[in-house]
Formats: sequence, structure tokens, C-alpha cells
Amino acid sequence: MGAHRPSVVFFNRVYPPMRGATGRVLRDLAHEFVDQGWDVTVVTAGTGSKREYDDKVRIIRVKAPIKAKRTRAYLRVWLKMFWAGLNMPRHDLIVTMTDPPMLVVAGRFLAVLKRSRHIHWCQDLYPDILPALGFKMPARQMSFFKTLSRRSMKKCDKVVTVGRCMAKQLTHSGLEPRRVAVIPNWPDYELLPPDGHSQARRRRVRKINKAKGARPFDQQLTDGTKRKFRVLYSGNLGRAHPIKTVLDAATILDKDNPDIEFVFVGDGPAFRHLSQERARRELENIRLMPFQPASRLRELMESGDLHLITMKHESAGMLVPCKLYAALAVGRPCVFVGPEDSETARVISDFKAGVIVPQGDAEKLAAAIKKLRMDSDEWFAAHEGAAEAGRTFIPAESFNAWIERARDVVNSESKAA
Repeated sequence: MGAHRPSVVFFNRVYPPMRGATGRVLRDLAHEFVDQGWDVTVVTAGTGSKREYDDKVRIIRVKAPIKAKRTRAYLRVWLKMFWAGLNMPRHDLIVTMTDPPMLVVAGRFLAVLKRSRHIHWCQDLYPDILPALGFKMPARQMSFFKTLSRRSMKKCDKVVTVGRCMAKQLTHSGLEPRRVAVIPNWPDYELLPPDGHSQARRRRVRKINKAKGARPFDQQLTDGTKRKFRVLYSGNLGRAHPIKTVLDAATILDKDNPDIEFVFVGDGPAFRHLSQERARRELENIRLMPFQPASRLRELMESGDLHLITMKHESAGMLVPCKLYAALAVGRPCVFVGPEDSETARVISDFKAGVIVPQGDAEKLAAAIKKLRMDSDEWFAAHEGAAEAGRTFIPAESFNAWIERARDVVNSESKAA
């Protein structure tokens, strides 16, 4: 690229301090692009329209609801972000994400109008995932949006997916394999062993999220009582994360295994239902806590003896829960309630980092948790597998893959010119 300083603009509804997994990985990647000599802009949403900086990352915020719940709200965000893109200078590279849905279509329009290269970063596969999230859409309308989405993806210079199952889904639907790349997401910097690079990123995170003198996490939960074997769920509990199997397993374990507890930390649409079911079933082994600040994340994740991940079977190939990488980063075994043909199940299986349980099989889930509680050899074997995976799925590997592909895409434009 010579002396030219390459430029990239990212589009995603969420960016810190707005909470969300896609915003977190976007912030990390945006800073990495800056460190690699790129001029970086992020178009995102906020409570008001403004322009600001996150260190050297230029942020353009459009006014939009923090939690968009209706199609119209998402459409307004989509239009505002598209309009912001129209009114900004040309960038060498446009990177669209998947919040709001169908953002890839806006990216294609902008790429053509601005004569920019375009990478679509596919965190969730829309509109395919909508039925799994409980959104009903007429078949003809679904077909229209799916065709529009795939047509836009086929014209992208590259489509980056976060899992092999997602890449397979896209290539089977007509995308050329050469246009699809798999780059996994990564854990928060707060969870990584300290080094110069991660320490600098930690300081950036702490500027956004500061702990306010709270007691140690484990102390909050025990309050002087005997420490229990903890099954931890940390993060968003949304429409794609079924909990009935977990509730049924908790019911089985509640009476006969009082030394096992389930701790849910976070929020999401299913948290209220979880709380109601806990009360209705009179379960003493389920505890609910709000999100914890990023500066206490490692303490939180290490407090879990076993990490719980859930995913609807029908959403296989359409998303990859980020909480998998957080669990692996602290070397904790995982129990995954979800499809065997998903990226999450494949990683756990490849590294022997835990157990995979089909959705709906509460007895198997309860038995798996009891096994890991009672059999120390079983737990330590899974712990070693998780620790090995944690050393594999690190930010540097994904960053290097991202920068390499971004440079290849932009260089291909300069060569064509």
C-alpha cells in the first residue's frame, strides 16, 4: 500500500459503552487496526447523535434506542447508519456487521457508491436465524430477504464468519468458498494472562468500565456459607439460549445434590422467565446476579467450576456464543446444551473440554454435572482440554488473520487500479 495510510469504516449498532458482545469484539479489532497503521472510523448507535473518539478510533453515533425491540426500530437504525455512511468521505474498506440485521445490504450500496472494498463480518446469519429467535415471517417475505442478503454477500470481497458451521451454511447456499473466511471471536482482554499488549488493552477497557468498590465476587455469593460446586452462566440470556432443559436439570439436582448451584450473571429477555420459574418451582439452587464490570470479569469467570452454554438446535450454523471463549480463557470445563453440528460443540469435542448435551435431555445434563462434580479425574481432564483451547483461541491469532485479509482485499483494489 506504499505510503498511503489505509482507511476502514466499521458499521455496527453496538459499541462500548453500550453493552454487547459484538461491540466488545469490534472495539478490540478497531484498536488493532489503529495499531497496525490504519485510519479507523466506527458508525454506531447511541442515545444521541455525536462524534467522539475512543483513543484514536473515530466514532460516529446516530441517535437510536439502546435496546431495539421492534422491526421498525431496527429499520430506523439501519437507515440512519446508512445515511451516515453516505455523508462521510470514502474509505478504502467498509466492514459491516450483523446488528441491525441486513446491514450487509447497506454495505453493498455504500461500497458501490463510494468505490470501496467490502468485507461482511457475519456474527449472526440473518434472516435465517429469525425463526429460531421466535420471530414469525411469511415464507415469501423470508425468501425475499434471504435472497437479498445472499446476493449482497456474494458480491462482497470477503465474508468473515465466526465458525466453521456458519461458513458451511453459506457455501452450501451458493457463496464461493474463496470468498468465505473463518476467523473465531476471542475472549475479553481481562481474561488473558498479563503481558504488555493485553495490559494496554486492559487500561482501555477500564476507562469504559470501572469497578466501584464492590466486594469480591465469590464473597458476594457465599456470604460465609460453605462453597458449592458452581455451574456458571455469564452473559446474555436471549431468545437463542433455551433454559427449560437447564431448569429441569436444576429441579432434578435441587433435592439430592444441595452442594451444586447454578449461578446466572447477566441479563436478557429470558432472565425474567428464569426468575419466575425459579420461584414457581421453589428452586434453592439457582442464583441470579446482574452484569459485573469488566475489571472483575476474570474473578467472575474463575469462580465457576463448570461453565454452562446453551443454544437452540435450530440455530446451528447461524451463531457462535462468545461465552465459549471466555470459559476456555480461564481453563474451565464447559457443558454445552445444544446441537452437535455447531462450532461450539466441535471446539469442546476437539479439545475434550467438556460435555455436549442435546436440548431437552435434562436427565443427561444433570448426570453430566454430577459426574464432573464427583469425579475429579474427569473434571481435571476437561480442565486441561479447556486450558489448551484457551491457549489456541487468543486475540492475536484472530487479529493477524483479520489484518492479513483486510490488506489483501485493499491491495487487490490498488492492483486492479
